[in-house]
Amino acid sequence: VVPLPDIKGREQILKVHIRKVPVDKDVEVSFISRGTPGFSGADLANLVNEAALFSARAGKKKVTMEELELAKDKVMMGAERKSMVMNEADKIKTAYHESGHAIVGRLLEEHDPVYKVSIIPRGRALGVTVFLPEEDKYSNSKQEILDRICGLFGGRIAEELIYGDKGITTGASNDIERATDLARNMVTKWGLSTAIGPMKYDEESDEPFLGRSASSQSKGISDQTAEKIDKEIKKIIDDCYKRATKILKDNIDKLHLMSESLVELETLDTAQIDDIMAGAKPRRESDDDSAPKNTGKKSSSIEEPANQT
Repeated sequence: VVPLPDIKGREQILKVHIRKVPVDKDVEVSFISRGTPGFSGADLANLVNEAALFSARAGKKKVTMEELELAKDKVMMGAERKSMVMNEADKIKTAYHESGHAIVGRLLEEHDPVYKVSIIPRGRALGVTVFLPEEDKYSNSKQEILDRICGLFGGRIAEELIYGDKGITTGASNDIERATDLARNMVTKWGLSTAIGPMKYDEESDEPFLGRSASSQSKGISDQTAEKIDKEIKKIIDDCYKRATKILKDNIDKLHLMSESLVELETLDTAQIDDIMAGAKPRRESDDDSAPKNTGKKSSSIEEPANQT
């Protein structure tokens, strides 16, 4: 398996592909490479090609940073489904869902910073919240994983707080799956459970066709141990769910404000999210064209798909 390039590798790859298209003198390759952790060489090539297409459609002779940012969004979040029209009720519910993800992630110290949140349908998703690490990461701490699980539940919890238990939608199915996988890996693979200890219980493959039947028990795991593992996974999930719920209850005013802003603007960037978290209405793009796109969660201004919710 070819490893993903680091920041220097991404810069070199971008330079190779950018030579093939006319670019504006203000384009900073180093800035783009810093803002694309987790991108593969193919992703970076696609980014440059998409930027060239955006530039051509706009009638520009050269690719600028604006087109490169648009292309990065498309590579990270997927193409917009402009043909899909949501009714107002679905828009508002999606806005609350994505706002829940964004607020929980924004307020957790070890969570990746929020890069962008949108209720524009992309792919199979009605909305998307992208978290982008500030630098390349080669491992994750226990607290980082717990914070990520909390962030994944933010959307479902927001729906529950606003619409009640019977108003929760199926939109959180992928979030639940990813949160459960993280919790299970913490217990069975990464040795991050004090109750189970640093032992590996995870099977390398779940395929039932590789030498054992689907109904057979996993080797080396007793019924008692399996039950203990399940209890520990549920405890992690429950603790994270309670923690995320408290965060949203304590910031319910910001949840309402972010949701209203999303319905109005459809997409919020880092600077606009910071405005909302400060209790103010988000600035318009024209108010601060020079604001940096990603300066971290504490300033005033994604890993893969797993960081998209």
